[in-house]
Amino acid sequence: MNVTVLGCGRWASFQAWYADKIGMPAMIWGLAESEITKALIATRRNDYLELPADVEITDDLEKAINFADVIIIAIESQQLRVLCRDLVRIKGCLHKPVLLCMKGLEKDSGLRLTQVARQEMGDSVPLAVWVGPGHPQDFVRGVPSCMIIDSDNSGLARKLAEDFTSPLIRLYYGNDLIGAEVGAATKNIIGIAAGMLDGLDYSPLKGALMARGAREISRLVVAMGGQEITVYGLCHLGDYEATLFSPHSHNRAFGLSLISGKPYDKLAEGVHSTDSVMRLSEKYSLELPICAGVSTMLSSKAEAKDMLIKLFTRDIKNEFLRL
Repeated sequence: MNVTVLGCGRWASFQAWYADKIGMPAMIWGLAESEITKALIATRRNDYLELPADVEITDDLEKAINFADVIIIAIESQQLRVLCRDLVRIKGCLHKPVLLCMKGLEKDSGLRLTQVARQEMGDSVPLAVWVGPGHPQDFVRGVPSCMIIDSDNSGLARKLAEDFTSPLIRLYYGNDLIGAEVGAATKNIIGIAAGMLDGLDYSPLKGALMARGAREISRLVVAMGGQEITVYGLCHLGDYEATLFSPHSHNRAFGLSLISGKPYDKLAEGVHSTDSVMRLSEKYSLELPICAGVSTMLSSKAEAKDMLIKLFTRDIKNEFLRL
């Protein structure tokens, strides 16, 4: 089975590396004008890994799609709509399975990424998401993990999980696409909060953040039509170690930099997801105090310690019946 990976960033380059490792011919595509693409073509390496010689790198989108039996998309979430518009112009693309290896929500609309893809590519395209814990830096040195593939087509989710599972990544298949997508996107917001705690030297509070964060997001998932239990699986709670504690976590590092007053130049998808979740909070009339606190910090409307004090001095409530 030929695999085309669209994107040349950290996760995309890993996906091409991983496909080759498990015996699948792989091609990786990036924008011709992108410095990341140019560097990858020139050196076949980035800060995370070196691509095997068998992996072809191209900036020709039509060539990349024609090569593929399965299309993996791993780009910045806010660029998905534009890419999908380009894909529908390529003959035969809409009949090939598309696997979104991305975690986010569209900033301006609050839509899940599969909803964005459906709007641009139609309902007939076979579509799934691949989410869960793991960093390329760990995978390439042989540290295994478990992840999940979910779809509104249960047969597709199961087949893709079977095709891509290996001793390095054990893949489960899910049955709650809403929960998987929302859980994966919002864990990045909790990751930003964790970085803020690190910056304040309040790291021991991460346990409370994990528990209350999962509870908060479960209410959002249910309001959107998903299953509460999904949040406590691999897409969200299962990804907390990689997001709230790992030195490789961009979202945690962003939160730490924010508190420290230092610039951060890498992609932290939780920033865009925070805007989206605040819109969803209003839409569903939900109180999401942790997400709201992160949103307030991002808009520079409060000091971090003041925000933290407000979170921990809220009215006493039952742990599970209400937030």
